[in-house]
Amino acid sequence: MSGVDKAKNKAEELAGKAKEKLGHATGDADRENEGRKDRATGNLKQAGEKAKDAFRD
Repeated sequence: MSGVDKAKNKAEELAGKAKEKLGHATGDADRENEGRKDRATGNLKQAGEKAKDAFRD
C-alpha cells in the first residue's frame, strides 16, 4: 500500500469519525449516519489495499 493511499484512507476514516461525533453531539442523525458511512468507506479502502499488498508478495 502506498503511503499516500494509506494517508488518504486514514484521513477519510478520521473525518468520518469526527462527523459522526459532531452529529451525535448536536442530535443531527443525518450527519451522524454520513460520518459512519465515511468511516466505513475509509476502513474498506484500507482493507482492499492490504489485500492487494498480500497478493503482491
